[in-house]
Parts: sequence; C-alpha cells; structure tokens
Amino acid sequence: MPRPLPKPLKSLARRAQLRCTVPEITDPRSPRERYLTVFGRNPVLEALNDDSLTVANVFVASDVSRPILRQVEASASRRGLSVQVVTRDKVTRVSGTGKQHQGIAADIETPNKASLDQWLGAIDRVPSVACALLDGITTPANVGMIIRSAVAGGVDGVVVPTKGVADLGPLTIKASAGLAFRAPLVRVRTAAEAAQTLTDNGFSLVELDSEGEVDLWDAEFSDRTALVLGGEHAGISDEVKPLVTSSVRIPMADGVESLNVAAAAAVVFFELRRRQVQRRVDH
Repeated sequence: MPRPLPKPLKSLARRAQLRCTVPEITDPRSPRERYLTVFGRNPVLEALNDDSLTVANVFVASDVSRPILRQVEASASRRGLSVQVVTRDKVTRVSGTGKQHQGIAADIETPNKASLDQWLGAIDRVPSVACALLDGITTPANVGMIIRSAVAGGVDGVVVPTKGVADLGPLTIKASAGLAFRAPLVRVRTAAEAAQTLTDNGFSLVELDSEGEVDLWDAEFSDRTALVLGGEHAGISDEVKPLVTSSVRIPMADGVESLNVAAAAAVVFFELRRRQVQRRVDH
C-alpha cells in the first residue's frame, strides 16, 4: 500500500493540479462565424496550397473518384490535415450549395470575421469608426472587390448580410484576391437589421448616390459612419432608406454619370482614409 504524501508535498500537488486544470481559452464564435467555406476541386486545392491560409477542415464526398481523393489527401497531408470522407449530403450542407461543390469543400479560418453584436462590442471604445453596409449587391465580383478595397483603404468593418447579398463563396473570394479570409467581415441576417442596429449604436448612415446631396470632397462624416452601398440596379432598399441620414455623390468629369458600385466604394474608402491620415498629421 503506497505511503501518504507529507503535508507540504500534498499542498504542492494540489497547487500543481489547480494550475493544470485552468480552462483553455476558446474562440467564442460559432463555426459559421469562424470560417469561410470554399468548395469545388480547384478552389479547395488552391486553399490547401496557400500557406498564408489556415485550413480547419477538408471534406470529400465518398463518391468522389479515387484519383481526385488522392490529390486532395496529398495536399492536405502536406499541411498535417486529414480529409474527412463524408456523404455528398454532408458536403452540400457544409458548402451551402448542391450544384457546384463537386463533392469537395474546406473550412478556412477567418480571424476577423464576427457577428454584428461582436463587432460592435469590439469597437465600443474606438473613437472613430467607418464601416460599409452592403444592401442588395448580388454580383459576387462586386462584393469581392468591395471587400478588397475596404481592406486596402483601412475600413473598420464590411457588413455583409446573409440575405439579399451575394454569398461569400468562391467567386466572391476570388474577386477579393483572397482578402476575404482576413477582412473585417461583419455578418448579420439582413441589411435592414444592420441599419437599425448601427443607428441605435450611434452610427450615421451615409448613402452613396450619383445624385447625392453633396459632393464627396465637401461632405462631412461623423466619428461613426456607415457607408451604405445599394444594389447594382435597385439601389438602397426601401427598408434601409428611411434610416439614411445623408447622401454623397462622387464628382464626375466629362459627362460620366456614375461608376460601378465597387469602383465608387473604393473612391469613398480612400477618401475616408486620406482624411484619417490628414487628421493624424494635423494633430
């Protein structure tokens, strides 16, 4: 029978046990908030071969051909990942599409992706914040280019509703040149919900409109500004329109009436960036 530990050793053992049972700090975001999912053979292989990305899970349907499975397994193995061979229905659920996934999908970590409530909590004490709210933009390339320009222009958040806006799928990710994986993406169900929540949290909603009230160069922006970007054809939705506090237009030369929404957004993002840098210089 083992002898009991002396009291001093018992105390040390208890303290060591306490140190070992400190709970791990886990990411509070749900899987939907933590990942962007790419699907299809080529997008998944590109993600696996891009060492700047953190791939969390790889799914391959059990009916995928053996040569393709081996190709995906080889790329995953190089990253220290194992491929989860699942039913085709599982891949459909993971990818959110039943037509284009080719039986292959992968979850990519997005460290800056959050729900609107989480994002608002994170910027609560930040003195000056600018975000973009997408409202009815249905072309994936436009969404992707807006995300890319927002990252380049230092925008604090890009609010991308899950309804009424193009999905954050391969086409959007490709147009963002991969920046969608590390962009400050903010997810919410609808643009109307986002507009109301932003308003309730002190944001001024500024509409970008070719017939806006004031030129961009003369416009004044509040310390909390949400630039509302309307759809390619319908513009700002009827639900969001009443919450808009002002509208700005980009001065055009040579009789040009308007720019593509992604190009126009980039102009405004960099004007906001220019003003931010100028304020720092002045102070």
